[in-house]
Amino acid sequence: MNSVGGILRHHLENFVDLVYPRSCAHCGDAVEEREPFPHLCEPCVRRIHWVHSPACPVCGYPFFGRMEADRQCPHCCQLRPVFGAGRTAVLLKGPARELIHGLKYRGEFHLLRDIQAVLSRADEVLEFIAGAVLVPVPLHSRKRRERGFNQSRLLADLFLSTSRAAGIRELLLRAVDTETQTLFDRAERRKNLKNAFAIHPDLSLSKRQRYVLVDDVFTTGSTLNSCAAVLRRAGARRVDVVTFGHG
Repeated sequence: MNSVGGILRHHLENFVDLVYPRSCAHCGDAVEEREPFPHLCEPCVRRIHWVHSPACPVCGYPFFGRMEADRQCPHCCQLRPVFGAGRTAVLLKGPARELIHGLKYRGEFHLLRDIQAVLSRADEVLEFIAGAVLVPVPLHSRKRRERGFNQSRLLADLFLSTSRAAGIRELLLRAVDTETQTLFDRAERRKNLKNAFAIHPDLSLSKRQRYVLVDDVFTTGSTLNSCAAVLRRAGARRVDVVTFGHG
């Protein structure tokens, strides 16, 4: 029955694509190939900048050129990270930015398939999270009700399904309904996030387990650093971070 249903669904999708051709989520042109990017045309896929080494060990931002030794990028010089290391899959611009914004701000869940296809090509990131427990950055309950979902949890699900990560645990809660970070500079972001996060009171952490915080974008790192500090205070010894994109 499942096989018959799959065949019928396949033919139905082909028919719909014939009558109503899919348009690219970024440029609006027709999408000729359904897989692996059903909502991005091939030219826009080629515009995605996957991040590879060498890269900043703190945030994952790529270094363009040869590096003689590990060093932090200009984004992270003032961060003073309490987490160990960070990685990012892509630079958040062009088509990659449209995928995240479509999901985050317009609830376009069909773009999850394209986001997963992006992650499946981020080999270094997938290797980085292997064996780790993924911890999504939480939303405040009010914003979660308004949006209807937490994009970081959705991304954690995709990271898990495309890697050898050990699992997902929603260890953190957002205790303070802070103002949006997009309006603030680095110092203001740090102040805005003071005491914003907490550990769920009925959950415990293992000192032997490696935890990797998951968020959609690395901008200044203030949010991830605040979350990492809470995990550290709760007993976690190994805390790293991963994001879909670097802004």
